[in-house]
Amino acid sequence: MESLEGLIVAFNNFYSGKKVLVTGATGFKGSWLVLWLKKLGADVHGYALAPNTKPSMFEALNIGNQVLTVFGDILEREKLQKTFDDFRPEIVFHLAAQPLVRLSYAEPVLTYETNVIGTLNVLEAARKCGSVKAFVNVTTDKCYENKEVAKGYTEDCPMGGYDPYSSSKGCVEILSSSYRRSFLMKEDGYAMATARAGNVIGGGDWALDRLVPDCIRSINDGIKIEIRNPVAVRPWQHVLEPLSGYMVLAEKLYTQGIIFAQGYNFGPDEDSVLTVAEVSKLVTEYYGKGEVVVHKRDDLHEAGLLMLNVEKAAKELEWHPTWTARTAIKETVEWYRRFYAGEEMNAFTLDQIEKFERERK
Repeated sequence: MESLEGLIVAFNNFYSGKKVLVTGATGFKGSWLVLWLKKLGADVHGYALAPNTKPSMFEALNIGNQVLTVFGDILEREKLQKTFDDFRPEIVFHLAAQPLVRLSYAEPVLTYETNVIGTLNVLEAARKCGSVKAFVNVTTDKCYENKEVAKGYTEDCPMGGYDPYSSSKGCVEILSSSYRRSFLMKEDGYAMATARAGNVIGGGDWALDRLVPDCIRSINDGIKIEIRNPVAVRPWQHVLEPLSGYMVLAEKLYTQGIIFAQGYNFGPDEDSVLTVAEVSKLVTEYYGKGEVVVHKRDDLHEAGLLMLNVEKAAKELEWHPTWTARTAIKETVEWYRRFYAGEEMNAFTLDQIEKFERERK
């Protein structure tokens, strides 16, 4: 375990004793975030639906016994408001969402209700609570109107989205801008920023229709890995990359206020923009087994090329990506390998966090 001195280096001990609420705390990213915040000494509460995958990161690490979590839907306004009023958080990370592109075609109403109206409910609960100083509203790189061009999108590019999921997150960005100008510019308002991250990988993700979890499932089931679009290009990053960005951003919002209440991209360097085929082959290489084949595509639209420009986060937040995509894939595969070998994963996950902290730029 890292020394207290090492922990102070990680975010300058800012989170020690802070009251932090994480929506979507039972999800893949939410579980990593609450574990990291707990490690940093924060008083963390979660609000989320019960885990919807078997297994799940939340249950694998027994996070429910480490962090008080209210099980509820962000569409349940009274329960959500009561959670805010009872806990009175200083910092909010809003991660709760319907996060899957392909599911959004099957469940468009659920996608828009959860991502747009649900986000509005969380923004309102934070405003009515009166204790919140900093609010990080997590959206996605897919919020941009994707022109399939070979350059990274900057924060001032137009919002858009072809599929229901992507467009719902574009709506959230527009909603957030309007909400900020309408309600949060007064003295009693809180500082709220949006955070847009690229494709995130890491141990503990078992969601359907995500490349790395699908690869891991196929390897452990002894079947071939089928990929739909081998030449599709994405910015791949370990889950700790954007989470570190969210935490840096929250600190800036807390200490310096609305000057940082904007949109920020968090993505990898250009050499970590890889094709689906490249990622799949690296997974099998690091796992030591598995075979990749191309499966016939269906007619659902998926972006072929998507990249982010992260110069703004580097300049204004002094945030930089730490691990390359290859390192991220290697660390992710190692997490799954140990999980399926029956190891206790809480300690190993904390070790990965500490490794990232030591190497963080």
